[in-house]
Amino acid sequence: MKRTFGSLAPALIALGALTAPVAAQRSHIGVHVGYDFDRDNTVLGGQLSLPVNRFVELYPSVDAYLVDVGSLVGFNGDLKLRLNPGAPLQLYVGGGVNVLRANAGGVGATDTGWDLLGGLESRLGSTHPYVEARTLHHDRSTLQLAAGLNITLF
Repeated sequence: MKRTFGSLAPALIALGALTAPVAAQRSHIGVHVGYDFDRDNTVLGGQLSLPVNRFVELYPSVDAYLVDVGSLVGFNGDLKLRLNPGAPLQLYVGGGVNVLRANAGGVGATDTGWDLLGGLESRLGSTHPYVEARTLHHDRSTLQLAAGLNITLF
């Protein structure tokens, strides 16, 4: 019995060390406002940040574009990589899938593409302001800049 526990102890300690940083991370919910330079539209949206470990987060978001006619909504399923976790001002990059849904005059269309993003976020306190640039790649590429707030979920 001693020998079995002795051989398992290093594995249990390693497992505990690997999961401790994940437990210390917290999920966030947030809102943002931005501008799509190529479409010349204001963007309003919201997002979640769901930590996988101290470096990687699941980063789903939704964007509503303020268009002249009809509607345009974007859904993003991204992974975010924090380049300096634990710092008070954090730089991040990421990317994933982007789905745009357009409706005008009773006719709708869905276009699936991909996106790349990068940003800078303050991690002081429980409300975290951030700025972010995102490129969307579909039939044509677009550039968006956004600023927002993420709120720590308890």
